[in-house]
Amino acid sequence: MSTNWATILEQKIKNKTAKVGVVGLGYVGLPLAVEFAHAGFDVTGIDVTKSKIDTLNSGKSYIQDIPTESVKPYVKAGKLRGTTDFSVIRDLDTINICVPTPLRKTKDPDMSYIVAACESIAANLTPGKLLILESTTYPGTTDELLLPMFAKNGLKVGKDFFLCFSPERVDPGNEKFQTRNIPKVVGGMTPACNKLAVAFYSQALDHVVPVSSPTVAEMVKLLENTFRMINIGMVNELAIMCDRMNINVWEVIDAAATKPFGYMPFYPGPGLGGHCIPIDPFYLSWKSRQAGVEARFIELAGNINGQMPHFVVDKIQNALNTKGKAIKNSKIHILGVAYKKNIDDMRESPALDIIHLLRDKGGKMTYSDPYVSTLKIDGISLKAQPVESSCKAADCVVIVTDHKDFDYKSIEKNSKLIVDTRNGMKGIKSTKVVRL
Repeated sequence: MSTNWATILEQKIKNKTAKVGVVGLGYVGLPLAVEFAHAGFDVTGIDVTKSKIDTLNSGKSYIQDIPTESVKPYVKAGKLRGTTDFSVIRDLDTINICVPTPLRKTKDPDMSYIVAACESIAANLTPGKLLILESTTYPGTTDELLLPMFAKNGLKVGKDFFLCFSPERVDPGNEKFQTRNIPKVVGGMTPACNKLAVAFYSQALDHVVPVSSPTVAEMVKLLENTFRMINIGMVNELAIMCDRMNINVWEVIDAAATKPFGYMPFYPGPGLGGHCIPIDPFYLSWKSRQAGVEARFIELAGNINGQMPHFVVDKIQNALNTKGKAIKNSKIHILGVAYKKNIDDMRESPALDIIHLLRDKGGKMTYSDPYVSTLKIDGISLKAQPVESSCKAADCVVIVTDHKDFDYKSIEKNSKLIVDTRNGMKGIKSTKVVRL
């Protein structure tokens, strides 16, 4: 008589005796692990970075959105632990895969992290496990890449193991929406897979949204971020137009946003940053090219957004010219180097491109950021400097990231010239300010 693994696993999930595993303990994996520990499960986090494991096992957090107070009690109670040893997978019942999925320089998906993680999982795979990929990827990854790896030893999906895709939707620094209350989309390879995943996530998260397949779930994430990337590209192009016509783009957007239907405000900026919006749409354009479809909107928006750091540097150059100065040998102070406000994440930050471009033109660069104490760029290390004295000393101050910690009135008072790429100076009238 064959074992009914679905029934056994569903019972373990519902009575919270299922052993939960999370592979990859970054911005996605650690918050997820904490939520399941909070829900009463025994959770094991697996990561190849030993420093993360050591920090976690000491009861501390290394992720800004997860305070140490949210980690320590579960570690102390034995509900949350970390390891670099993938052999523990044999004793786990559920495994969430939350590893990075960057792009290569050619804008092709880099699947090496997923492949490495899944090879280690497959080597330790035993019947009765629920496997869920959360890493953002191209449509078809779960079906075409993961399924053959997990089924190669004769295990049957939907019967011996259960495979799903559920896109992460983490928004670092968002105080309103976090892992627990962001609706969780999930698509399973079979109805049994879907049923188990819905039961699993429902134990720890507020709302689960099942869809018909992993491919649909994979496309959901790409649609979300492609929508944002294209609309940001459009409004960035509008900002360039308004600049040429001497129109305040921020005032235009605010006025348009008063329409209660048919319009959603997006805002221009110095370029795209973060782990999703600059990257995910190119997964879709890469896959669409394989299907013989040209992703014109994606490519165009990507080009516009990619040019914004150059546009910002041109604004800085023109602003300095009005003061009789060139970029070369000018002291230029950058306010904010994280990719968005109120976080410490620098992945794909446009500030890095802006600093690089200004250095190439001979600018003498400094920066302030309350969340980023040091950064490395062009082979050198820079340390965050005090805001007030740095603004006084600078020939030009550039607001790249509009952190709430900055005192914008004081910045205006102490600066000779300000290029504001984020409308941080909103409401402050000053002849010193040059706006995007």
